[in-house]
Amino acid sequence: MTDTTYPPLDILKPVVPDLWIVDSGPLSGPLPLPVRMTVVRLSDGAVWLHSPTRFDEALARAIEAIGPIRHLVAPNIAHWMFLGAWQRRFPDAVTWAAPNLRHRGQVRRRIEAGELRLDRDLGEQSPGTWAGDLRQTLVPGGLGFREVAFFHTASRTLILTDLVLNLEPEKLPVHLRLPLRLAGATAPDGRAPLYLRLAVRLGGRAASRAAAALVALAPQRVLFAHGAWFEREATPALRRSLRWLIR
Repeated sequence: MTDTTYPPLDILKPVVPDLWIVDSGPLSGPLPLPVRMTVVRLSDGAVWLHSPTRFDEALARAIEAIGPIRHLVAPNIAHWMFLGAWQRRFPDAVTWAAPNLRHRGQVRRRIEAGELRLDRDLGEQSPGTWAGDLRQTLVPGGLGFREVAFFHTASRTLILTDLVLNLEPEKLPVHLRLPLRLAGATAPDGRAPLYLRLAVRLGGRAASRAAAALVALAPQRVLFAHGAWFEREATPALRRSLRWLIR
């Protein structure tokens, strides 16, 4: 059976000083997607979790060893499913939500049932608590979609979620390789999935400007939730991946 993930799973993997990734998955569904969390230690020592993956107690203790977990970030309207478990383990952490996330029916029902909490909404500007470490850019779209991108200034690392889908063909089930290649979602410079491209294009010129601003940051590496992240020559790879959006 083909393994789409990036073992070892559910452990901290250092990328640069004060920044780690956690590979996890696969997510259930017709496409067994790998999924990735990014962990940042802010200059005040607090730890920031971007798109938390499935909860694991050993992983939680390993993250606590680098600093207190103070921020849980749901960066778009799709990446929130594992928040509840992290909130129960770290009740004092602030949960930050992408615009429109709290209005999704499934999310609203979880909130009403006391299974989920969204404390603050993310905006176009970084909040003061991490403005010195992370710059953020709001990428708008239609159908309620928003994604908030983050740029770790010290390491020049861009942190995305679903704006790039860069699946490696050799890790995919054989019957999915051609369809995903035709959809432009495979390495070396995969794009967002087709349904997401359609939604983001509804953001018009604002979405195009946001994408151009991300490329203008000239990141040295680009992290995202699904597939092989851009470890080298990241800026040209990002430009190719976002060519469908930049006008």
